[in-house]
Amino acid sequence: MVLNSTGHRKKTWVLFMMLILCMAGLMIRIGYIMIFESSYYEGKAKEIQERERIISGIRGDILDRNGNVIAVNETAYNISVIHNQISDEEKVIEVLSGELGIDEEKVRKRVEKVSSIEKIKNNVSKEMGEKILSYNLDGVKVDESSIRYYPNNELFSKVIGFAGSDGQGVVGLETVYDKLLSGTPGKILTTCDGRGIEVEGFEEKRIAPGKGKNLITTLDVNIQKVCMEKAKEAYEVNRADGVSIIAMNPKNGEIYAMVDYPEYDLNDPFEGEDLNSMWRNSCVSDTYEPGSTFKIITASIALEENLVTLDERFYCPGYIVVEDRRIRCHKTAGHGSESFVEGIQNSCNPVFIDLGLRIGSDRYYDYFKKFGLLDKTGIDLPGEAGTIMHEKDKIGQVELATIAFGQSFQITPVQLMTTVSSLINGGTRIVPHIGMAESENNGKTVKFEYENKEGICSEKTSQTMRMLLESVVSEGSGKNAAVEGYEIGGKTATSQTFPRSDNIYIASFLGFYPADDPQIMYLVKINNPKDAYYGGTIAAPVAAELFKETIPYISTLRNDDE
Repeated sequence: MVLNSTGHRKKTWVLFMMLILCMAGLMIRIGYIMIFESSYYEGKAKEIQERERIISGIRGDILDRNGNVIAVNETAYNISVIHNQISDEEKVIEVLSGELGIDEEKVRKRVEKVSSIEKIKNNVSKEMGEKILSYNLDGVKVDESSIRYYPNNELFSKVIGFAGSDGQGVVGLETVYDKLLSGTPGKILTTCDGRGIEVEGFEEKRIAPGKGKNLITTLDVNIQKVCMEKAKEAYEVNRADGVSIIAMNPKNGEIYAMVDYPEYDLNDPFEGEDLNSMWRNSCVSDTYEPGSTFKIITASIALEENLVTLDERFYCPGYIVVEDRRIRCHKTAGHGSESFVEGIQNSCNPVFIDLGLRIGSDRYYDYFKKFGLLDKTGIDLPGEAGTIMHEKDKIGQVELATIAFGQSFQITPVQLMTTVSSLINGGTRIVPHIGMAESENNGKTVKFEYENKEGICSEKTSQTMRMLLESVVSEGSGKNAAVEGYEIGGKTATSQTFPRSDNIYIASFLGFYPADDPQIMYLVKINNPKDAYYGGTIAAPVAAELFKETIPYISTLRNDDE
C-alpha cells in the first residue's frame, strides 16, 4: 500500500510539472506573439474587420509635341452595392435602374446577391454620382474614380485609341503604352462587424490611387487638324470609301499627323455597328498595291546598281510585251522616245518594266531585304501588317514587270513612307514612331531611343532621287502638287484593288519638302473615288493644300533628336 501510494504521488507530481511546463510554454508563446508579432495579427484582424473597395489607378496624360493635352482624366464615380447593408431593396433597385438606365432585372440580381460587394456601374458622370448620393441609400456606395477624356473628340482617334471602363487601354497608343500610362490602384477601407455591417463611428479610410506617367508624343495638333480637314474634304468631294493622310519627318521617323477618315468620337467609342472596322487604322493595319509610288524604289535600285543613266533613252509605244503578256502604259498612245528623267516624270510603265527586268528577281529580293521592305517597320501602334510579296523562286518575268511599277504585291502606307524616307534622307532606314518621351509627375522627362540603320543606299543615289522627284512635281505628272515659291518632290500613283473587274481604284500621292533637304513628307491615299481616280488628278491637289498650309509652320517644330 505504501509503495502504491508513493507511486501515485510521483505520477501526480509528474503530471503537475507537465501542466506547469505547458502553461509556461503557452505564456511564453502568448508573450512572444503580443510583443514580436502584434503587428502581423493586428493586420489580420483588420482584414477581417475592414471591407476593401478598389479604386482604379489614374492614367497618365497623353500630350502632343507642343504640350497640348490630347488624353486626360476627369472625375467620375463607381456605383456598387453591399447586400448586408441594404435596408430597402426595392427602393435601391428603383433608384439605380431608373437613374443609371440599367434593366431592372439586372440591378435586382446584383442587389439580392449575398456577397461582399457588387458593382452596378463604373465611370458615371460626376453629376450622376452626386445625384445617387443625394438619395442617401443604405448599402449603396458611390466611390470617386476617374474616366478618360479626349478634349479633341475625333482628332487622332485611330492613333490614340481609348481606355476602357476598367482603366486599361483598348486600342491605339492607349494599349501600346498601357503599362507606362497605368497608375497604381487605391483603396477604400470600411470597418464592419462579423455580419458585414458597417460599424457606426468609424470613418472610411481612403488610400488615394497613384497617377501613371505621362506620354509625350511626336504628334502635332495643328498639323493633324489641317490633315483632318483636307481628308474630310477629299472624302466628300470624291465620294470615297476612305481617305488616309500621314505626315512624317523623313529624317528621324517622327509622325506629326495620321488621319484615317472617317474617324470616330473617342468619348463615345462604342457608337457604331462594326466596331473593329471603325477602330481599325488602315495606315498601319491594311496593305495595298502602292502603284507608281513604288517606282521610287525601282529607280533607286537601278541607280545603285548602275543599270541606268539619267540621259539613257527609252521608247514607249503605249505598251510593252513581257513573255505572253501585253502590259500597257497609262498613256495608251505612248510617250515615244524619252530619257530616263522624262520616264520618271511621265510615270511611264514600259521604262520601269525595262528596269525591273534588268534588276532581276535575285537583286530585287536582296534590295527588298536591305531596304527593310520584308520586315515590319516597328511603329509603336498595334496591329501592323507585313508586306505581302511573291516568294523569290516564284518571281518570273511577268512578276518582275508588275513589281517594277508597284503592282502584284502589297505593303502598308507607313511601310512605303518609311522605305522612301531612307532613299531621300541620305540612306538611313528610320523607325517611324509616335512616342517621344515619358514624363513623370515630378517633371522628370526621359526620351525614347530608336535604332536607325544607315547605309541603305548611297548619298549619290539619294541626292539623285531627290532631284528626280522634284522634277516630277515641277515638270511631270505630279505638277498638281506644286506650290509656287517652294521646291517640292513627290510621286503620283493610281492602283487597282482585287478583283480587277470591280474597277475599284486607289489614288495616291507621296511628296516631301524641301526637295533638297526633306523636313516633312506627306502621303495622301484616296480609296475608291467614284469619279476621277488618277493620283495626279485628285490626290496631288490635296497634298498641295497640305504643303501650302503647313510649310510656314514646319520651321517651328521641335524635333526629338535636337
